[in-house]
Amino acid sequence: MHRIGIVVGAVSLFVAVSASASPAAPALDPAGTGSRSVVEVQHASPTRPLIAVSHRGAAGHAPENTLAALDAADELGAETVEIDIQRTADNHIVLLHDTTLARTTNVESVFPDRSPYLVGDFTLREIKRLDAGSWFAPSFTGERIPTFDEALDRLERLDLNLFLEVKEPALYPGIERAVAEELAGRRTWLEHNPAWEPRKLIVQSFDWDSVRRSKSLLPSVPHALLGRVPEARIGEFTWAHMINPNHTTIDAAYVQRVQDAGLEIMPYTINDRQRMDHVLGLGVDGFITDFPDTGQRAIADFNGGRDAIDRAATPAPALVRY
Repeated sequence: MHRIGIVVGAVSLFVAVSASASPAAPALDPAGTGSRSVVEVQHASPTRPLIAVSHRGAAGHAPENTLAALDAADELGAETVEIDIQRTADNHIVLLHDTTLARTTNVESVFPDRSPYLVGDFTLREIKRLDAGSWFAPSFTGERIPTFDEALDRLERLDLNLFLEVKEPALYPGIERAVAEELAGRRTWLEHNPAWEPRKLIVQSFDWDSVRRSKSLLPSVPHALLGRVPEARIGEFTWAHMINPNHTTIDAAYVQRVQDAGLEIMPYTINDRQRMDHVLGLGVDGFITDFPDTGQRAIADFNGGRDAIDRAATPAPALVRY
């Protein structure tokens, strides 16, 4: 069953969790450094809506991790997008999923002698020479790999929420701090949407140690663990907000176990409508998909059916005669 959250205070309160930040690496998030006081719980909040997170921008409709993909997500009505980030040789953060540039750019023709084409071996200036769109469709020829800064500018203009995945952070020591500094300089990303809207920002990674480091730097920002956390270990990660596993690795019992620990669960990457319907029936809080349009239709149909069930289960009010 989809969970009901708790609002603390007059409307809502996000409880910042400060996770073992050392004096040498203080939290950068101003929202996480204030004093903590006990506040009386006043009432339950409406549940957050189910969402179809638009994967890599909108990877089913445009070249992944490009500004064109962010535009496509917005045009398709997505509220939340997921992007991947890595770091260049000269310490710029760029959007890219693979650790090499070969699959989604023309790097082999532009730099034929630079194999294995690792992202971290190229400067930003070199990466900006690459075509990151024509592999997807000729209409996207000339699309470039954006920087994280450029992507945030576009997301802010489009008013989109963000799932930010840090890819292979072990290859880029200190990337968590670089990300935290960028986000701390843009206060809008440290603000929280109301409890009845999708979350403004989630930082996530398959590297759970990196997620913990990021959480220590951005204590008020919700974080997620990618991958299936073993049931016996879920209790170790209650400082996080989500566990987002591969959709093929979960069942209803696992979804319930994650939610019983107070965490949300949004599996990836689901592009088949029947599978979307299946995971919604398991009680997930949403899912990640290359096709946000299909995902939104699945959620609308699911909510419509659920609303009908709720109405049928609710006794009709007694007729009051005056």
